[in-house]
Amino acid sequence: MAGEVMANGTKEKWDPALSRLLTSLQQANELPTSDEELGFLSDLLQSKELHALVNVHNKIISNGASDKFFPMLSTSMHVMFDCLEVLASKTHLSEDCKELFYLLQKPHVQGLLCAHDAVAQKDYYPHLPEIPIEADEDEETIKIVQLVKSNEPLGATIKTDEETGKIVIARVMHGGAADRSGLIHVGDEVVEVNNINVEGKTPNDVLAILQNSEGTITFKLVPADGKMNIRESKVRVRAYFDYDPSVDPYIPCKEAGLDFLKGDVLHIVSQDDAYWWQARKEGDRNMRAGLIPSRALQERRIIHERAHAQKENESGLCSVSAVPMLSSCSQFPKSPACKSKSKIKKIMYETAENDDFDREQIPTYEEVAKLYPRPGIYRPIVLIGAPGIGRNELRRRLIDTHPEKYKSPIPYTSRPMRPGEVNGKEYYFVTRDKMEEDISAGIFMEYGEYKGNLYGTSCESVKSLVNCGQVCILNPHFQALKMLRTPQLKPYIIYVKPPPLEILKETRYALHARSTFDVNNSRGFTDEEFNDMIKSSNRIEFLYEHFFDEQILNADLAIAFSQLLSAVNRVETEPLWVPASWVQ
Repeated sequence: MAGEVMANGTKEKWDPALSRLLTSLQQANELPTSDEELGFLSDLLQSKELHALVNVHNKIISNGASDKFFPMLSTSMHVMFDCLEVLASKTHLSEDCKELFYLLQKPHVQGLLCAHDAVAQKDYYPHLPEIPIEADEDEETIKIVQLVKSNEPLGATIKTDEETGKIVIARVMHGGAADRSGLIHVGDEVVEVNNINVEGKTPNDVLAILQNSEGTITFKLVPADGKMNIRESKVRVRAYFDYDPSVDPYIPCKEAGLDFLKGDVLHIVSQDDAYWWQARKEGDRNMRAGLIPSRALQERRIIHERAHAQKENESGLCSVSAVPMLSSCSQFPKSPACKSKSKIKKIMYETAENDDFDREQIPTYEEVAKLYPRPGIYRPIVLIGAPGIGRNELRRRLIDTHPEKYKSPIPYTSRPMRPGEVNGKEYYFVTRDKMEEDISAGIFMEYGEYKGNLYGTSCESVKSLVNCGQVCILNPHFQALKMLRTPQLKPYIIYVKPPPLEILKETRYALHARSTFDVNNSRGFTDEEFNDMIKSSNRIEFLYEHFFDEQILNADLAIAFSQLLSAVNRVETEPLWVPASWVQ
C-alpha cells in the first residue's frame, strides 16, 4: 500500500496515518478478533468517506492556527435572487430548473442563506490584544479596541453627550469596520484615542486625531450600560427624491452619507435614529451602510421648501403658482369657466373625490418588495397622461398586436343606443337611475357626465379581464389612480410624457395630427390646446409621479410604442418592485 491505494483504476494520495493503521491491522493476525470484525475495520480504514474526513481534520489542524478562513462569498442571498430572476424570465423550464425555482423560494432555504451571509459578512480581525488591565473594583471597566486604518471609513460617528459632556459613540454604521469588529457599540464613552486623552475635547478634535493617525488605531472605551445588539432590518424602500450628502449642511458626517437618485431601491438596515437612517443601495456589493435622511426629516424639508415657495409666490416674487395648476377647462366639464368651450372631449373622473385627489402629497420613501410574474395572471397596464398626448393611439396599437390577449374594459353609459350599435360592444347601455345607483354603491372606478349622459368604467370589468388571463389595458383619468393602485389589481402604471412645447408642436404638425378635443377630429391642435397639454402634464407629474412605474416620452410615436412593448414584456416576464403590501 505504501501510502497509496487503487480506487477505480486511479491512484489517490492516501493519508499516512490511515496507511499505517491499515498495515498494522493486516499484520495483527494473533488478535483475539473474528474475521468479521477485521473485515469491518479494514473496510472502514479504506473508505473514501473516512479519508475525506481525515483530510478536512488535518487541514483545520494545520492551517487553523495561522491562516484566516474566508467564505467563498458573503452575498449568497443576492445570488439566490439573481437565480430567481433568471429562472422567472425563462418561458420553458426543465424539471430540474422548476425544482430549483421552487426550492429557492422556500423560507427554510432562504433562512439558511441569510444566516450564512450574516456570519460571512463579519470580519473578526484584528482581535482585541490580550492586555492585562489592573484596576480596582471601584474603577470603571475599560475596554481597548484596535482597528486597522485603511481607505475605508471606520464606520462610526461620535458626539458630545449633552448631560455629561463626554465624547460618546453616536452611531455604528452597519457593515463598517467598527460594526464588523463587534467591539464598538452605541453609547460607549471614548476615553483615549491612540493614547491621547479626549477629555474636554470636541468631536472635531477627536476626528483630527483619527485623520492624523496611521496604521492601527487604538480606542480606550467605557462600555455603555447595555449593548445595543440591533438586528439588521430587511426593509426595502423606493426613493422619490434625489439626495447628495456632500451638499447637505445638516448631515452629521458627509463621508458617512449615501447618495442616491429618485427611483433607486434602498435597503434600510437601521431606523433607530429619528432623523438619520442607515441604508445600502439594493444590489450594491459594498456591505457598508451609509446615512440618509429619515422619512420624517425629509417630509419636514419638503414642507419647508413648499411653504417658502408659496410665501415667495404670495409676495409677488413669482408670476406663476409654485404648484403647477391644470388650466385645461376640459378637465372640469362642470366648471362655469368652461361654458365658453363649444366642443370638449368627455373625460371621466370621480367627482366626489376631486378635491382629495388634487391635494398635494409628500412622497419620500415607499416600502417595496419583489413581485414575481405569475403564469396566466397578468397585471393591468395603465396609461396615464394629459388629454391629447397620444395614450389612445398607443393603447390601440398595443391591442392590435394581439387582440385576444390585450383587452380594454367596455365602459357603461346612460345615453340611448344609436342605430347600428350593439349592447356590450362599444358600450354597456343602462338607465341613468341604474348608473346613479351603481355610482353610489362604488361600482365604478371612474365616472363622469358629458352632454347630460353618464359614462363610467366598472371595477368588476377590469377584474374579469384579469381573471380570464388577459392583459387589461386602461387609459383612465389620472384621478382614478388611487382607486386602481390596489393590492388586488397590482397595476403597472406608465406615464406618457409630452416633449417640450416646440417639439410637441413640430411632431404633431408633421403627422397632421387631428385634435382629440374636437368631437369630429376635423382639425389640428391649437396653440392653446398644446399649452394646456403641457400644463396638465406638469400638474399630473407633480401630484402623481410617485405612482408611476415607468415614463415614456411620446415625441416619436414609433419609438414610444417600442418602449411600451418593452415595458409590457418586462411586466410579464421579470420580477419587479411593487409596494410591499402587494406581496403577502
